[in-house]
This record gives sequence, structure tokens and C-alpha cells, in this order.
Amino acid sequence: MLAGLFLATGLVLAAFLVARAWTRLSETNVVNVTGSARKNVRSDLIVWRTCFHVDAATLPAAQRQLQEQLAQATAHLAQSGLTDVAVAPVEVQELTVRARDADGEEATVRRVGYRLLQRLEIRSTDVERVPRLAADTSALIEQGIVFSAHEFQFIYTKAGEAKVEMMAEATKDARARADQIARQGGSEVAALRSAKMGVVQINPLHSNATSWEGNNDTSALDKTITATVTAVFSLR
Repeated sequence: MLAGLFLATGLVLAAFLVARAWTRLSETNVVNVTGSARKNVRSDLIVWRTCFHVDAATLPAAQRQLQEQLAQATAHLAQSGLTDVAVAPVEVQELTVRARDADGEEATVRRVGYRLLQRLEIRSTDVERVPRLAADTSALIEQGIVFSAHEFQFIYTKAGEAKVEMMAEATKDARARADQIARQGGSEVAALRSAKMGVVQINPLHSNATSWEGNNDTSALDKTITATVTAVFSLR
């Protein structure tokens, strides 16, 4: 009886060890693949940053001129359909000249007036029309207002939603790649074991530029969003 008990115990232990070995073997039977997805999008928001300035001999005179020109500029923008205008605080600069004394030796600095700089930020969903309006400021020039800076930012406001959608598409692409690899090896994909999201890149259209932090281009109207997923699938 004792010998039989030892034999039974040995068989159970052997079966347990074989099962553990088979489990470890099965756990290593996996495939690692990287899936990707690309999507071309058009920006749906434009931010236009510009500025103008006035010069006057005294600060009150400069302030009056600036207020008049600001009213004219915002009215012109409103007539063009641009009503979302943010006005930044006025920047004040002194205008000076350097003059020499009667002997022409010592130079002195003398204030001759003030320059007031007004910055504006215009936002619009009319991403194609705003650059054309910015290029044609002849009506403002006739009123003595000259926009001295044209800087545009093109933004795709649905980028967050697109990233979620593209991660799903990249995972599907990874599964398709895993299926192809498995078939070549006489196996089939069992289940997704793990997935790691890559850095999303938003670049000008058809650009393949990458960065560790992820690009977020605002210079181009049309963009390409690229997403990657590194996935591990078990095989059977």
C-alpha cells in the first residue's frame, strides 16, 4: 500500500510538472507586430496673429490715434465676417534720437515721442478665406492702418477623436500582420496579449517627419495624422 501511495503521488507530481512546462511553452508562443494607420485631414480652425502701431509726439495723442485705428480695424474685420477678435494689452515704446552738443562731442539722448503697438488675435473656422482677407488690407491702408505681421496657425480641433479612431485602426492593422505571420508558420492567432500605443504624429500633408514627443503641426492647412501600435498576440 505504501509503495502504491508513493507511485500515485509521483504520477500526480509528474503530471503537474508537465502541465506547468506546457503552460510556459504556450506562454512563449507569441508574435510581436507593429500596426499603423494614416489619415489625411483638413484644419477646421485658423488663428491669425497680427499687429499695427501708431506714433505721436505725446502719449495722450498716441492713445487717441490707437483707439481710433483699433475701432476702424475691428469694424473692417467684422464687415469681413471676422468677429472673434482678441485684443492684447497695448505695448508702449519711447521714440528717441541721439544728438550732439554745440561742440559736436557729447551725445545726448532725447525723447521725441511714443509708439503704441497693438496686437490682435483673430480666430475663424473659414480657414481658406482668412488668408485671402489678410493679404488684401488695402482698405485699412487707406485709413492709415498697416498690419505689420501675418502669422497663421492651422488647427485640426478633432485631433483627439481622430487619435482614438486611428489607434483602433492601427490595432486592426497589427492583427492583420500577425495573421499573415502566423499562417506562414502554420499557426493561427489566438488572442491579443498586450498593446502599447505609439506616439501620434501630426504633420503637413504627406510628410513622414517624426519626433519622440510627437509632432503637432500648425503651419499647414492640410495634414496627415499617423498612429502606431505595438501589439503582442498569442498563437495556437
